[in-house]
Amino acid sequence: MHRLICKIKNKIRYEINKLYQPQMVMIKHGHNRMAIKNTRISNTAVIVAPQGLVLEDNVFVFHFTILDASHGLTIREGCQIGGWVGIFTHSSHISIRLYGQKYTDYKDHKGYITGPVSIGKYSFIGPHSILMPNTSIGMGSIVAAHSYVRGEFPDFAIIGGNPAKVVGDTRKTDAAFLKKYPELAPLYQQWTEGANHA
Repeated sequence: MHRLICKIKNKIRYEINKLYQPQMVMIKHGHNRMAIKNTRISNTAVIVAPQGLVLEDNVFVFHFTILDASHGLTIREGCQIGGWVGIFTHSSHISIRLYGQKYTDYKDHKGYITGPVSIGKYSFIGPHSILMPNTSIGMGSIVAAHSYVRGEFPDFAIIGGNPAKVVGDTRKTDAAFLKKYPELAPLYQQWTEGANHA
């Protein structure tokens, strides 16, 4: 009897803990209620203005990430977003400094920056990175952890730093793996079709 009670207590404790633990949630519908598959977002992620968010298949957004889609955020197929990432499509910090205590007394603030963010397919955004408004990251790119990213970046870029810049090319790493595992080349070529493989 004692064993059964312990078993029941452990099961209840497990179920309660599960309610409060970060976990991944499958997303079945995206922009305009279009069906998406294998896309998972943490229950601890914050999505601002979800109507402006375009998600594609096979996207993964890890714990404690902020997705601000108020001015358009597109995350293409196969992207992985690490934990504690901030992706912003608006920024008011310059305006607040300019207007000080009178910030809320004005509309159409000078220095208030807005703009879309787009992340190309099969890109990876490292943990603790910040993506600012008007940023476009090409497909197959990697953003190093702790990077501050603003601007346009080409396909297959390794992006890192504060401010971030292109520091490498993912095709070099990919080529080494494709040489070791040549059977994967057709799968790789499927999603990179039409890209410049310089």
